[in-house]
Amino acid sequence: MTQVVEYEQVGDIAVLAANNPPVNALGVDLRRGLQSGIERAERDGVRAVLIYGLGRTYFAGADIREFGKPPQDPWLPALCNRIEASPLLVVSAIHGTALGGGLEVALASHYRVAVPGARVGLPEVHVGVIPGAGGTQRLPRLIGVDAALEVITSGRHIQAAEALELGILDKVQDGDPREVGLAYARHLLDSGAPRRAIGEMPPPQPVDFDAVHDAILQKGRGQLSPAIAVRAVQAACQLPSFADGMTRERELFMEALNSDQRKGMIHAFFAERAVGKLPELQGIEPRGVHRIAVIGGGTMGAGIATSALLAGLPVVLLEMSTDMAIAAKERIAANLAGAVKRGKLSQDVHDDILENKLELATGYGALAGVDLVVEAVFEDMEIKKQVFAQLDEVCKSGAVLATNTSYLDINEIAAATNRPWDVIGLHFFSPAHVMKLLEVVVGDQTAADVVATGFALGHRMRKVSVRAGVCDGFIGNRILSTYRTCADHMVLDGASPFQIDTALTEFGFAMGPFAVADLAGLDIGWAVRKRKRAEGMDPRTRESHVADKLCEAGHFGQKTGKGFYVYEKGRRGGTPNPDVEQLIADDRAARGITPRTFTNDEIVRRYMIAMVNEAAKVVGEGIARRPLDVDVTLLYGYGFPRYRGGPLKWADMAGLSGILADIRTWSEQDAFFWQPAPLLEQLVAEGRTFDDLNRQDDA
Repeated sequence: MTQVVEYEQVGDIAVLAANNPPVNALGVDLRRGLQSGIERAERDGVRAVLIYGLGRTYFAGADIREFGKPPQDPWLPALCNRIEASPLLVVSAIHGTALGGGLEVALASHYRVAVPGARVGLPEVHVGVIPGAGGTQRLPRLIGVDAALEVITSGRHIQAAEALELGILDKVQDGDPREVGLAYARHLLDSGAPRRAIGEMPPPQPVDFDAVHDAILQKGRGQLSPAIAVRAVQAACQLPSFADGMTRERELFMEALNSDQRKGMIHAFFAERAVGKLPELQGIEPRGVHRIAVIGGGTMGAGIATSALLAGLPVVLLEMSTDMAIAAKERIAANLAGAVKRGKLSQDVHDDILENKLELATGYGALAGVDLVVEAVFEDMEIKKQVFAQLDEVCKSGAVLATNTSYLDINEIAAATNRPWDVIGLHFFSPAHVMKLLEVVVGDQTAADVVATGFALGHRMRKVSVRAGVCDGFIGNRILSTYRTCADHMVLDGASPFQIDTALTEFGFAMGPFAVADLAGLDIGWAVRKRKRAEGMDPRTRESHVADKLCEAGHFGQKTGKGFYVYEKGRRGGTPNPDVEQLIADDRAARGITPRTFTNDEIVRRYMIAMVNEAAKVVGEGIARRPLDVDVTLLYGYGFPRYRGGPLKWADMAGLSGILADIRTWSEQDAFFWQPAPLLEQLVAEGRTFDDLNRQDDA
């Protein structure tokens, strides 16, 4: 049986090699192996210990299989203290990643060397906790409070060169990590380097921790874990001893661990990893995609093309005229220039993409050889059907025909071809080269390997892909339509759009619904409403006409400088449009509505429950396969606060019975809008939760 930690002696250096593939996660067996190895080295009379990882990485972090379970001895804080307390000189050699507990083990070592491609970091805040094995106590002593706070509260990964500059690493050397580590340990011994325990260093100089705490809390829109981490670093500065700081770190770690935010973020962490694992795709190979086409070079089409080009795919971009094609190329070039500026793309690769990977076309014949086409033209059914009829004629057999529609019926679009099994929805979110969400919309006749191809393309583009069924708006936009309608109802009844936006940003949303509408363009929602009215709306529907009036006046939001807010050049964000209040007053008067006051808490609860109720309908109808699919969609496409886990995780924590009781109460005033989802009623009756359905799917 392979040992999880292999022990060998090289002269007067003991070598502890972690062998816990695939990422040397710090599970209990590995922790025991490290402790045993340290103890054996001390018995063997060596002078130094080298710790490194076999395979592709040093310790990439905690073992996620232990999440939520009681810790087993030796728990990580005790192991780190034991490593640091060793009278031997302990060196960690890092390759791959040293993240979370991995970096904490390295910080417990007396010296750290890494290969150039290594990355380090303390990303615990991203799962709702803080470093809990001395990271908040050792790092500030090593690199100072300001740098440590930035590293810990951001949770970012740090490249080896920067980690060396910060002082996290002592040396960066190219080569095999074992040989690099041995050479460095030998150098330290030969030069008489002292044993250097960070925990024995003096406490760092404090800063204004109250100001930092408040700023971090505001920046995170209410996320607690980074702010809690600030208090742990404060303990490193102000408590009498390192041991006292470790005790306080553990108290704060447990505070974060037991919070609803930690539950939400852990749910988000696992949901993102589960969302692409579909039983229907087991054993199904995707079709080969080596070259794609994008039809339409507007903001969305250019973003999709950019995303494909950044993923290494050659792209044919089809536009209606040469001038429009050139304009599309300019949009793509601007997107790529942004990637160069952010350091995500070299100038040479940027130039090669524009010169050799992007082809402009104005005729459908140029699409004959592509493996996949994404249509991104105007959101009009007749136009899209005309496009797909053309694609049916020119595209080769086996080519995947995808539409980027946000709302329209994929089955009707597919019926415009003689190969509906090749048609799929790939709903990107704008800007498509930035936003991570991709809804893979599966039609009634879409072939399984076409679905697999959609997910494979999303993976290649580094998207989080979610399977969706066919309905008006699929998962995200269907739910959006409902909670946006709820916001309109509250405006009719007495709230202001600006109060609603404020309440929801305080809840944690990146933006409120009216600011989002301005950003997206009020004309988009206007077109959807006109389409639905033409199709025939239920007379019981309560419609607000404020956005329509703004659109009729040519005010479409940010793109025109005025919508619910007024936008001035050179000024970030908008100020409330003073004309809106009069439009609202006129709308209320025409309906005979006497406005009432709303508290921010009531606004949030109504908005969230409308979202949850519609989401439960989406899951109950099979449009989303699992509650976690809804949560991931709202997290990655709609600005839902990650630390709340998604709307259905929020609902579980808020209590389904209370949610259902509120819906039934509100239905007494508006029985048409507040119709309880059958799935929600079923779960309450059975005493179950949405998360039970996620686990049921896993089983």
